Amino acid sequence: MPFFTKITLVVALMLVQVQALAETLTFGEEVDSDKLIKISSVMANPDNYLSSPITIEGTIVGVCEKRGCWMTLASDKRFQNLRIKVEDGHMVFPMTAKGNKALATGTLEKIELSLDQTKRLLAHRAQKAGKEFNPDSVTEPNVIYQLSPTGVEIIDNDVQK
Repeated sequence: MPFFTKITLVVALMLVQVQALAETLTFGEEVDSDKLIKISSVMANPDNYLSSPITIEGTIVGVCEKRGCWMTLASDKRFQNLRIKVEDGHMVFPMTAKGNKALATGTLEKIELSLDQTKRLLAHRAQKAGKEFNPDSVTEPNVIYQLSPTGVEIIDNDVQK
């Protein structure tokens, strides 16, 4: 058997073993991969995606520590992310999901904050990051976008049963 054929066979077997270790955790309805769109595309023109269901994909960088009611997915664009949020108890995302890939199908929501809400949100984020915050520096309200999912898949690469 030629050397490269042996290497190809070994690599293929290793991939099968790695795939066998991965498990998909499913929440809600089936994810619709036909509606997959990059988070960066959504965030570039979010108002264009408010009327129809979409599917996003990203690495989980945050999970609600209290009730597992939201996750933050990293975008394909650096320093950008999108939060997915469900009603408390509707789906409960595990803290152990951080670092794994997720796909979520749902509807993008636009949340328009008041100036006071914006200041409180930014103060909370600054406090959490250990940074100083001057509320007088905020002069306009923010708009937040989040996905309300009907279905979520978490591809768990470190299954610990």
